[in-house]
Amino acid sequence: MDLLLNGKLALVSGSTAGIGYAIAEALAREGAVVIVNGRTQSAADAAAARIRGSTGAVVHAFGGDLGTASGAEAVVKAHPDVDILVNNLGIFEPKPFEAIPDADWVRFFEMNVLSGVRLARLYLPAMRRADWGRIIFISSESGVQIPAEMIHYGMTKTAQIAVARGLAESLAGTGVTVNSVLPGPTKSRGVSDFVDALAQSEGKSFQAFEAEFFESAF
Repeated sequence: MDLLLNGKLALVSGSTAGIGYAIAEALAREGAVVIVNGRTQSAADAAAARIRGSTGAVVHAFGGDLGTASGAEAVVKAHPDVDILVNNLGIFEPKPFEAIPDADWVRFFEMNVLSGVRLARLYLPAMRRADWGRIIFISSESGVQIPAEMIHYGMTKTAQIAVARGLAESLAGTGVTVNSVLPGPTKSRGVSDFVDALAQSEGKSFQAFEAEFFESAF
């Protein structure tokens, strides 16, 4: 199926591994020019090279923390106009509610929510002028089914859904669309590390706990 993305410029934040990498590679296969992002230039370069090798597409690499205002401004300076913005950057960690300090709530909101808000705010004017654009927030099913072991993470995913919905309403009648996607547990590197930590905390083998985790998750 042709998604009519040939030649469109797409930025995927946090795309050196996991869901972000898979999205970047899929967009490249559809003919989009992709900007891969990682916190370091070396990580972004390596991921971009892998996608070029598997797709033959034009892939750029941007190294920088898009969870910060300076990082967002830097990527917009390097790539002033993008057609597709995928806000995938995010962090998670299990922690009992009583043990989550104010600093963690702020850190999670800054990284998971404000990163996408900033990028959308910076790229939206050009999308409006072109009367075409796609903004996608990679939220999570945790945004509607809050995990007891990481409430601060679930809060940010609910916030992403709200931001996407509000933006979509404000852009009605234009050629710019905004959506949120709510994937469930995905066997990415980050989730595998998360499952391994949980397995160790419960004194179980990784293999046994992994099967139990994904079976209960779905």
